[in-house]
Amino acid sequence: MKFPNVYALKDIAKIIGSAYVGSPYFPVHGMNEIHVVTAGDIVFVDHPKYYDKALQSAATVVLINKKVDCPEGKALLISDDPFRDFNKLTSYFKPFQPASATIAPSAKIGEGTIIQPNAFIGNNVTIGKNCRIYSNVCIYDNAVIGNNVIIHSGTVLGADAFYYKKRPEGFDQLLSGGRVVIEDNVGIGALCTIDNGVTGDTTIGAGTKIDNQVHVGHDTIIGKKCLIAAQTGIAGCVIIEDEVTIWGQVGLASGITIGSKAVLLAQSGVGKSIDSGKIYFGSPAEESREKMKQLFNVKRIPEILEKLKE
Repeated sequence: MKFPNVYALKDIAKIIGSAYVGSPYFPVHGMNEIHVVTAGDIVFVDHPKYYDKALQSAATVVLINKKVDCPEGKALLISDDPFRDFNKLTSYFKPFQPASATIAPSAKIGEGTIIQPNAFIGNNVTIGKNCRIYSNVCIYDNAVIGNNVIIHSGTVLGADAFYYKKRPEGFDQLLSGGRVVIEDNVGIGALCTIDNGVTGDTTIGAGTKIDNQVHVGHDTIIGKKCLIAAQTGIAGCVIIEDEVTIWGQVGLASGITIGSKAVLLAQSGVGKSIDSGKIYFGSPAEESREKMKQLFNVKRIPEILEKLKE
């Protein structure tokens, strides 16, 4: 998430009430999660296990819960609770805006686009030309929809990321200040849920077609011309490259990459990144021919045991 203007380090520190290390006028351009940070961004870290990763990342400002040696060319914000203060910044720069109409006055709707009754279009949403938005679709604030997009009934774009910090009294949610971006010629079935990015974009690439009851987690990037069948669950921060086919009830763990033109057969569970251009099956997913051989050999175990008794 980029700020509307470049802020000085001292001004960011004032917003969250923190100390800082670095020039008071060190430039701050925005804030992002570790996997999408760029120069000028703030990243937060609150566990020693991840200090080095944050300090060596592309982010030039680190919101951290301990004073440490500051790498050259970077600045620190020292906080007793970086998670809380990251949320403060999200609330400051992307505050919740109540809606007073089913189509917000600030929404921009392209020529030829049809929005059926009972759909909700939030603040600052942009929808391109010749789209069809069916009844009971809910498009939260700041979403960007391209041209020739079809979204079927009951689908929700832009719900909060499923991202929590466990505390003794319960769970604190990391606020979502990102967006959903749907590129041109995408088709989205009924009752799908595509969550906002935490600070970046959850993106569906041009020409991709998504079946009914598919969930896409925060900050996931789906490439161009993919096919995703019903009841697939995709966790946050997944990268699915172009022309991937995912059949029904597949589950994908967070932070993995699915190579271009890979095929995931139905009910597969994918817990690690997989290569391009291959067919996968099973849980944990493996190349389908190898997995089928394993299943065939498992079925032969009783037969083998009987032979051993002879």
